Amino acid sequence: MHRLVAASLLALAAPAFAATHEGPATIDAALAQARKDHKPVLIDFQAVWCYSCYYMASHVLNGPEWTALNSKVVFVEADADTPDGQAWMKKLRVQFLPSYVVIGDNGDELGRILAERPRDKFYPEINTILAGDARLDKLKADSAKGSLAATAAVLDTYQSRYQGDEGMAWFASLPATVRNVSDQDKRVALAKQRLLLLQAKAAKNYRGIAEAATKSLAGNIGCDRPYVLDDLIEASGHFHPETGTPMLTPQKAPMDNYLATQVFTASPACADQRSAVITAADLDAALGDKAAEEAVLRKAIDLTREKLGSNLGSDRNLADNLRAYYVRAKDTDALNALQKDLIAAYPDDYVYPYRYGRSLTDAGKPDEALPYLEKAASKAYGANRFAVATARVKALRALHRDNEARKVVDAVVASDGKAFPEQSKKLKDSLTS
Repeated sequence: MHRLVAASLLALAAPAFAATHEGPATIDAALAQARKDHKPVLIDFQAVWCYSCYYMASHVLNGPEWTALNSKVVFVEADADTPDGQAWMKKLRVQFLPSYVVIGDNGDELGRILAERPRDKFYPEINTILAGDARLDKLKADSAKGSLAATAAVLDTYQSRYQGDEGMAWFASLPATVRNVSDQDKRVALAKQRLLLLQAKAAKNYRGIAEAATKSLAGNIGCDRPYVLDDLIEASGHFHPETGTPMLTPQKAPMDNYLATQVFTASPACADQRSAVITAADLDAALGDKAAEEAVLRKAIDLTREKLGSNLGSDRNLADNLRAYYVRAKDTDALNALQKDLIAAYPDDYVYPYRYGRSLTDAGKPDEALPYLEKAASKAYGANRFAVATARVKALRALHRDNEARKVVDAVVASDGKAFPEQSKKLKDSLTS
């Protein structure tokens, strides 16, 4: 699952994520068709650099269940690097990729699914949303009738929309008798802690983050364990080791169990293996256990290599996971060899030549980097054109070819600057920073 930091889009750009389904070109077009057909819209927010999106495309969004689902909805793919996608992500507060948001033909949100899911989880969840059982107004009405399950679901809905303040304000508005009873329910208690975690993160309240994350991790957190633990690890770094380390030590055994049951197993119930491996390595590093850190990364690398065999093109999700494991392990030689193979395996994307070129520049080899960055530039579009251009500027300036760097900036700003004013400014600044 990808945290989205800043995504921008270009209206006439080619899609970042290879489209596998025909449908409306924009969300507005999908909504218009939905009103005509009296169907809800299913928006698939994705990007070419989103490894989890490839998992969903390859393992979930296909087969008879997918065919049946498409007969019930108007499906539209929203590229996180295009203006339409970015505008709707901002409007709907989408911050992770992939995200699946269902909008009714009247424009109201019916529900959403965050991050990748195995097939046996995704379809029951999406069918529940389509049935109307996940609508916020319905859940609130059921909560008012005394349903603790609905109370927890309302809080979960606010959490999925990143509305910590709104969710806690709604809970505070419940009658005291309802609040007191619901506080005794484990699911409600966990949902409240997740909202408190959102609030603490927004305020950069590291003690609050640590407290809410610790309490959340003590609950039935399921597949979200790596993400919440990642928040706790980050917060612990803001304390003296005498305070920060004891926050993390109790998390070692549960995380090892999570790896054993959800990652290093033939049939994991949680789809996002990469986040679990990286977070486990980060936990070991924070605890000062270098051997354990190296061991979990090596095990992940070996198992991923075994699953892929010699064909990197067989599963892009796994192939990109392998790249991430080498990056985290700082295995430069293996990473460089793999990146060249990924460029060959996926020749139509800008992502891998861009990443390899950028790494070469960072390694002090800008002359070797430029051909890869130029290849990436020929395939980049929308928001990612600015990322590639920034890397080219850095390489050119390192070679004292400032005039060429300025031409790169001028060309990208001239073609895409109006659509991406913030990125344009940062790109211009890269000429002097």
